Amino acid sequence: MATGSKDLMPKALREFDDARLDEELGKAKQELFNLRFQSATGQLENNSRLRAVRKDIARLYTEMRERELGIGQAPTDESPSKVS
Repeated sequence: MATGSKDLMPKALREFDDARLDEELGKAKQELFNLRFQSATGQLENNSRLRAVRKDIARLYTEMRERELGIGQAPTDESPSKVS
């Protein structure tokens, strides 16, 4: 079973454009910073959230790298046409 956020699963990430990936990466990094700060001060209640956010960040970087290498493609606005 995969851990992480339900809205950042690989299938959903493939539908995001590059700007949205950058935005989600920024949010995830900020959340990780906040969680690590809470952990250091003893205020963190859910330790498993740290792992989930780290996995989300890795998933975002993987999708970005795949697009850079041409393995995964950013979604286009054009809908595929049917060939009859």
